Amino acid sequence: MKKVSWDKLRQGVKLVFEPGRRKLDLKNIGYLPRWIILGIDISILVCAAVVTFLLLQGLTLSFYTRLTRMEELLMVVGVNTVYFLLFRTYAGLIRYSSYIDGLKLLFSTFASFVTLAGISYASYLITGEKLFLVPGLFMYFIISFAFLFLFRVVVKQVFHTYFGETRKAEKTKVLIFGADSNAISVANAIRTEQPARFKILGFVDKSNHNTSKRILDLPILSKNKRISVLLRARGAQGVILADRHLTKAEKIELVDDCLENGYKVFTAPLVSDWENEQDFSRQIKNIQIEDLLERKPIVLDNKSISKELKGKRVLVTGAAGSIGSEIVRQVLKYDPELLIIVDQAETPLHQLRLELNNLPDEVRYEAVMGDVRNYERMNRVFEAFSPHVVYHAAAYKHVPLMEENPSEAVFVNIMGTKNMADLAVEHKAEKFVMVSTDKAVNPSNVMGASKRIAEMYVQSLYFTNKEKEKKTTRFITTRFGNVLGSNGSVVPLFKEQIAKGGPITITHPDIIRYFMTIPEACRLVLEAGAMGKGGEIFIFDMGEAVKIMDLATKMIRLAGFIPEEDIEIKVTGLRPGEKLYEELLSDKAKTLPTHHEKIMIATETIDDFEYVNKAILSIFEVAKRYKNDKTVKRMKNLVPEYKSMNSLFESLDNGSIKTVSEGVLPAEISEKERKELYGTGKHRIGFSG
Repeated sequence: MKKVSWDKLRQGVKLVFEPGRRKLDLKNIGYLPRWIILGIDISILVCAAVVTFLLLQGLTLSFYTRLTRMEELLMVVGVNTVYFLLFRTYAGLIRYSSYIDGLKLLFSTFASFVTLAGISYASYLITGEKLFLVPGLFMYFIISFAFLFLFRVVVKQVFHTYFGETRKAEKTKVLIFGADSNAISVANAIRTEQPARFKILGFVDKSNHNTSKRILDLPILSKNKRISVLLRARGAQGVILADRHLTKAEKIELVDDCLENGYKVFTAPLVSDWENEQDFSRQIKNIQIEDLLERKPIVLDNKSISKELKGKRVLVTGAAGSIGSEIVRQVLKYDPELLIIVDQAETPLHQLRLELNNLPDEVRYEAVMGDVRNYERMNRVFEAFSPHVVYHAAAYKHVPLMEENPSEAVFVNIMGTKNMADLAVEHKAEKFVMVSTDKAVNPSNVMGASKRIAEMYVQSLYFTNKEKEKKTTRFITTRFGNVLGSNGSVVPLFKEQIAKGGPITITHPDIIRYFMTIPEACRLVLEAGAMGKGGEIFIFDMGEAVKIMDLATKMIRLAGFIPEEDIEIKVTGLRPGEKLYEELLSDKAKTLPTHHEKIMIATETIDDFEYVNKAILSIFEVAKRYKNDKTVKRMKNLVPEYKSMNSLFESLDNGSIKTVSEGVLPAEISEKERKELYGTGKHRIGFSG
């Protein structure tokens, strides 16, 4: 038992019984020390003994005289106290008592009854005289358990009623959607919240099977009407979604109905996901737009991924970005020998490093400041660590910026990928997984075209090397849609604009996009890396496209505002290079199924490596002189389906484009020329080995 803090006890008593207070200040009691709870329980045992004795006297039973009444009382209370200590019946907070606490009391009092009865019979065998009346002991067991249990029920109800009344005006009246075990657990947790936020008015059962019954003395309502009608009829202000069998379509229908009629929508986690029932108030929250866009999560083939990563040295480029950092977190689950995290952004890399250092388990990793554009720097990384698997997530991704700076897109997205791919082959890496984008399909902007060229290079490189030797680095590409929560994505932007009072800015009222979450995207990377045999472009079944105007409207309503009244939606016009809709496949490509229903393989045309390599070097030669028009023109020549939209480069689609051989550098170049192309890269890496 913990040492008693008399100062804290005196302070607590002073707060409760402070002179001038009109009533006991129960709010300041906090919780009683365990020894006080044990003392109260012992007092209850004494009271139960007195009641039992009086009842037995009324029955005119003759008592055994071997022990005095006081000795009997001390023995009975002493044995019960021993079992209280063994079962720790005093350890819980009384106001949060549950059926577990009731079972502890039952077991301890029953064990006391059995022990005392055993002692009495043992005395009879030894001395020929019993110590206790067994019927009296049984009566005492019933009465003591009833008194102890009743004490906890009364205290719990007093606290519930007292705090409920003090916050009665602040409670949100809600219905709980669901009538299964998860919904009941949610209701129980809400009732124990302190201070209380919700007042539950009833449950809604979508199956309509239990409407004649009650749960927790609350009605079960049939969902034979719209949820908004049920809320209005019951005077509720919102609904808590707690049905674990609720489909995405049903959830969207419920949310839309509530938002259109001005009702609040809350979501609660599954019982299995709760960390602490007493912290439930932190886990029940207003529904977020991400909850409505989520799909059924990808189920990973953990065995195959573990086989690929366990005990391997894994290199992640762009490791401090939103995608790269999540890849790092997920790779760690598969116990790699060493994780090499590379990024040129100092502060984000430092933050990731701090995160890894704070993990409970020891993480074997090396953090490297470096730029994929610097061939010599990346070569030093490969020489030092000889990675088995490379996840290439480093890229420039913002469409408008790359439209204004096409040379930078060439340096990072194309030449950066070429550097890493060439080094992976040179240093005999087993696999190279490249993160691409759906904007690479029929590209309409520089960023998308640069990623498509990178795809073409790694594919052609793989098939060329495969023809020369059987064992070579396997190159795998994955294409993503828009990633929720990533740096610069639309959802965080809209949230920020709503927080500022608007307006929300969208580029076109008819623009649509596919969405996926960051963990989803990274699970796809791991799964693709595991199943890929080499040369594939994996795409993901991303479900239904989302209209950005509808997304903006729904986010405004979820925030409790009225679109166009409280928050304005402003159409700014398409940005340079922006499409109304994105595609997952080019016009010529088809898909092949895989063992995973959500992952498919795009059958893109494989280009000749020599042709692609010469074209890339030609593009780079122009880009390093920052000749934007000529750079983009050569990109369009290599990617014929690249047609600029809402861009200064649209004029290049109308005129004639010269052949790729114009000004091209030879395939075989000197060391001096190579250093001119790739940069001298004189910096050395600050690690040993």
